[in-house]
Amino acid sequence: FREYEVDRCVFNSSELKDIEYIRSNFYNKLEIARFSSSVGKFVGYTEFGVKQADYWNSQTSIIQQLKAAREAYCLNNVGNAYQAV
Repeated sequence: FREYEVDRCVFNSSELKDIEYIRSNFYNKLEIARFSSSVGKFVGYTEFGVKQADYWNSQTSIIQQLKAAREAYCLNNVGNAYQAV
């Protein structure tokens, strides 16, 4: 059994309003829940994921950290992606 998270940024320009931060939570290669900065909360995809998403959404500190990650994680690295292209 393996549990892991994947963070990624989806963007079509280097402006903050055009950047989306996504954190996906996986268990046994199945995505159970996902946080999207455009939605602003976790969404569950399995029965267990829905329960986890409800718990994580009730923790305001977790949600605030992930909302701030869009600027801290994505905005700082989007320039590297544009230079590579």
